[in-house]
Amino acid sequence: MNIENLLRETLSDMADEERPPSPDRFLRPLERRPRRRGLALVAATAVAAMVVGSTLVIQQISARPSGDTVPRPAASLQVGATVNVAAGMRLSQLFKELSRLTGRPVAEFERAAKDGTALGLPSYAGRTLEGFAFPGAYEFSPAASPAEILRPMVARFEAAAEAAGLADGARRAGRTPLEIVTIASIVQAEASRDEDMAKISRVIHNRLNRKMHLAVDSTVLYGLNKYGVEATHKDVRSPTPYNTYRRLGLPPGPIGSPGAEAIRAALHPARGTWLYYVATDPKKRVIKFATTESERAALIEEYRKNLKGR
Repeated sequence: MNIENLLRETLSDMADEERPPSPDRFLRPLERRPRRRGLALVAATAVAAMVVGSTLVIQQISARPSGDTVPRPAASLQVGATVNVAAGMRLSQLFKELSRLTGRPVAEFERAAKDGTALGLPSYAGRTLEGFAFPGAYEFSPAASPAEILRPMVARFEAAAEAAGLADGARRAGRTPLEIVTIASIVQAEASRDEDMAKISRVIHNRLNRKMHLAVDSTVLYGLNKYGVEATHKDVRSPTPYNTYRRLGLPPGPIGSPGAEAIRAALHPARGTWLYYVATDPKKRVIKFATTESERAALIEEYRKNLKGR
């Protein structure tokens, strides 16, 4: 018997009954007629799931234990959507993906991101979620509110920050926790390999300590809402507060979501005197480090030769 006939016969059976069956009927030893009804309900659920698409909600029918005088709500088993927050992902990218998955406007997620108390943001984060939506996979019901979707990302950041000793480590480094998260976000954006993160962090710390411009392309591009690996001459003349070619110190806040390795690198930079790093072979993801301007010039020349050799 196909699903359509099975559903039709089941609906006909249900119409003939004087009253709806008791919920505990489905937990009793199965007789012939209830077995067919049970199969039909499963088939109906399957059809409904195909209609609603990616969201599947199955109500579990259960008997109430004896002596329980208060009816319990039916439990829900929800198979919802999953969003993957990539390391280095910007909030603007995340909100677009969440909007696609839920059908909610991006503006709803933007509003939710401003309520730090509702999201459980650490006090040092201020009113920005940028940098605190921790990388990972998150499953949620599309019916959940924006705050309910975003809150677990903050909770996972808090767990990673505690594991890394962020607050104490920032104090020992003479930085605020927000500054460390900001450094971590830059390290995440600049490094193509985890093994380079601690060295890149050292370059950032050294330049900050020497009151040098960071001159980092990733912050410039973030301030312009652009993507890429290299800022143009026009980009580095932009007046945004994220232009670290023109403004001393760190940008106002994180430029993406740093992962655990980037946070550790920001807290524990490698030992060294480097002030520069150059991606001498971007195709092979090779980054080399220099202390003097002449060493940096040699690395830039190596980069140019690698470009010509392709």
